Parts: sequence; C-alpha cells; structure tokens
Amino acid sequence: MKSLLKQKKISETTFRLEVLEILESSKSAVSISFIEENLKDYNRVTLYRTIKTFVDKGIIHPIAIAGSEINYGLCSDSCEEEVHSHNHVHLKCNECRSVFCIETTLFPTIDLGEHKIESLEIQAKGICENCRAS
Repeated sequence: MKSLLKQKKISETTFRLEVLEILESSKSAVSISFIEENLKDYNRVTLYRTIKTFVDKGIIHPIAIAGSEINYGLCSDSCEEEVHSHNHVHLKCNECRSVFCIETTLFPTIDLGEHKIESLEIQAKGICENCRAS
C-alpha cells in the first residue's frame, strides 16, 4: 500500500493507509458507511477528501448502481490520474447487497453509427457466488 501511494504521488499518512487497508481487505466494493464503520478514529471531512483524492489519482473508482449508495472498488494498474480504464462488470447481489467488480474478457459489440464509445459500463443485478453457495 505504501508503494501504491508513492507511485501515485500521494503523501503517506496513517489515515490513508488505514482506508486503503479496508478497501483491500474487502472482497467486494464498499460504501463510505462501511469504511466509517471499520475506521478506528476518523474525521468525516478527512475521509471524504481521502476518497476524492483516491478517485482522482486512479486508486479507486466509484460504482453508482440505481437504488444503492455509491460503492468504491480498487482500480486496476491501468487507471491513471483522472482516467479510469476498467474491463469488468459491476454486479450487485440481490441477497447480500454487496457490489462486486467481476473481470470479463468478452464485452458485447455495440454499433452506435458514427458515435464513438470511449467508455462502457455494464451493471448487473443477481446472486453472487457466495450467496449461491449458501
């Protein structure tokens, strides 16, 4: 985590490392309320600034699914400052309510005529593998 902050030219603080640890240890994308519940001690303004910095620097990406609060998932190595590049589907589980970033190698081909797609986001709702196994 320290090397990630250094690579992204973000000063290392105990608080930022703690937020990154929460994000990294989760098996799914997480909401700000989840992060708040898992922080030892925090200032809400500092948390929101940290989240904004992480998004702006390409460390995490926001996932907005209708009817849900915004979740945040860790970015891949291909994300850069202000430019997020993801080849995955966001799945919201109807049972546990978790949001997952699921890698896929095949995306649908969409013909929009003369329009140029620069970014494509696919969202799905269903049952995650953990809930299906239960």
